[in-house]
Amino acid sequence: MNIVRQRWLNLPTWLRWALSLTFYVTLIGGYVLWQYQRPSGASLYVHNHTDRPIFSYWVNDNWGGNAFAYGGGKTTCCWRITGDKLKVVWILDVTPEQVESGLEEERHELEVANPPRERADDTLHVHFLPGNQVRLAWNHSAGSPLAEELRQQYPRKANDNP
Repeated sequence: MNIVRQRWLNLPTWLRWALSLTFYVTLIGGYVLWQYQRPSGASLYVHNHTDRPIFSYWVNDNWGGNAFAYGGGKTTCCWRITGDKLKVVWILDVTPEQVESGLEEERHELEVANPPRERADDTLHVHFLPGNQVRLAWNHSAGSPLAEELRQQYPRKANDNP
């Protein structure tokens, strides 16, 4: 260690300053670049297109809340959601009418591909569809890019919850 220190001290002062400055600029620049490329925290926004309420759901173990049948609009924040595949777990609840018809709570789990995400996207829209299917979409607002397509595909009945 003394040899390294001695060689350092034998360098011209201007070179020691230049090497020190280069080291710190590289260190700080690398950290800033790393932070810039990391996705920021995200909100989970639920959309339920089924006739069953969602009692609770999770995306990669991050809790997303619940939703009425044919409902949504609830959000939870702020989660780090990363990976090529996302694990979505949800519990289908029952309405009083569904209890009378013999339906019970059901727990489901599905791995879904993480959709493409832009740097500005901070909201993961989780759409629960009939047949225990899930579609995901990233956006930078409360409006889902899948909303119109899914509204036409799964229209609400006149007497359903808003």
